[in-house]
Amino acid sequence: MRQLANFFLYMKLVLESHNVEATDAIKEHVQFCIDKIEHMNQRAVEARVHLERDHVGFPTNKFKCAIHLYFKGADLFAEDYENDLYASIDLVTKKIQSQLRKRRNKIITRHQSGASKAKEEFQVATV
Repeated sequence: MRQLANFFLYMKLVLESHNVEATDAIKEHVQFCIDKIEHMNQRAVEARVHLERDHVGFPTNKFKCAIHLYFKGADLFAEDYENDLYASIDLVTKKIQSQLRKRRNKIITRHQSGASKAKEEFQVATV
């Protein structure tokens, strides 16, 4: 029963590709990166990963990876262009992780400032 309860905690992963064949290795790499993101924040409902190869534009930075994380509140989005598809996936994962860290630190700071103000008010009132 415990495994069944943990099953509902996982976010939905949607992998879209355009001019890129989504091989099993690419799917596993994307799943590994999404697992790293999910480890940082389990509140995400869905992750959409869009892989694209630009065959018309410049010869450099041909591969694009975009990740859109859906939450119940504000969503997160990041994209990156690179020569290598795997490098693009890794870099966009790092961008999302930094956004998650920033969001988490902002929430923690907000809670700590509220607690410190309450503590100051209590100390002033008791003196």
